[in-house]
Amino acid sequence: MSHVAKYTLLSVVFAAACASEPPPPPPPPPAPAKPEPSAEEVKAAALLSSAKAVFQPLPVFMEKGGVRPTDDQIALGRTLYYETRLSKSQTISCNSCHDLARFGVDGQPTSPGHKGQLGGRNSPTSLNAALHIAQFWDGRAADVEAQAKGPVLNPIEMAMKDEASVVAVLKSIPAYEEMFRKAFPDQPDPITYDHMADAIGAFERGLVTPAPFDRFLDGDLKALNADQQAGLATFMSSGCTACHNGVGVGGAGYFKLGQAVPYETADQGRFELTKNEADRFMFKAPSLRNVTKTGPYFHDGSITTLDSAVTLMGKHQLGRDLDAKAVGEIVAFLGALEGTVNADYVKAPELPPAGPTTPKADPS
Repeated sequence: MSHVAKYTLLSVVFAAACASEPPPPPPPPPAPAKPEPSAEEVKAAALLSSAKAVFQPLPVFMEKGGVRPTDDQIALGRTLYYETRLSKSQTISCNSCHDLARFGVDGQPTSPGHKGQLGGRNSPTSLNAALHIAQFWDGRAADVEAQAKGPVLNPIEMAMKDEASVVAVLKSIPAYEEMFRKAFPDQPDPITYDHMADAIGAFERGLVTPAPFDRFLDGDLKALNADQQAGLATFMSSGCTACHNGVGVGGAGYFKLGQAVPYETADQGRFELTKNEADRFMFKAPSLRNVTKTGPYFHDGSITTLDSAVTLMGKHQLGRDLDAKAVGEIVAFLGALEGTVNADYVKAPELPPAGPTTPKADPS
């Protein structure tokens, strides 16, 4: 075959091959243009940006030093939280004053303890409490583990004689032997007063109540309604964030009650603990999470409505006479701090039965 014939044949074959290839696909249509954000979305985004500079969303669990307690420690702590035999009369538990069915409070100005004696200060909620700089209104306990030791031996509250008496009760209840051993497996004597408090604290570190405000802080611009967004803006512009900020929306520092306008109270605050003149009338700023459910308010439980509490704080802490509109807006925002309690986590367990040597109740 001549070179011309070969060239012609190859040309025909190449042309046929090209003709058999499908045409290239058409280019994809352009992506639809994103709709311009509405004025409300722009405003909410700006509010979120301002809020994120002041607040942080709740963690899933309030770890201590980056360490999460074991499930056995939490289970033991849950039982001990409801254990009435940690009190002399065997009628009072942690849950009596910090009722988990009532957002961690008992709804009383001050709580009744042994023989009906009343404490001197309002019982704050145990929900989210592990976030705080310290525990109690005066900060006398460093954390929830240390706090758990106090009421059990307080003669006005649970009135147990001493740590040894508490340990004796726990050791007399057979089921606690196994529960403490599982919770503290490497300890030669797992049932101790410190381990009791550590277990209660381990349980309390899971008392986290995520709220609409947390979803907002995580970027959900629709998590707060228009009234709550207006309230957040007023809350920040009024100066409330000076004391109520961070992940707890409070609980992170001590402030003088009546720092702008004197507030009449016989309670000297941290001064009664430290005897330092600078601490006179100083109290830990309470967390405002779930505040719509945790009245009455202030250290003495003397304020019955949230509107009154906001009005008084505006006057005495900020030197501002907040009008009804501003108060209503702030209260609307505070509603967005009302969180959800994990019902399974806080469900009251069946307390283990007493043993043959378990002391009887002593109401005296």
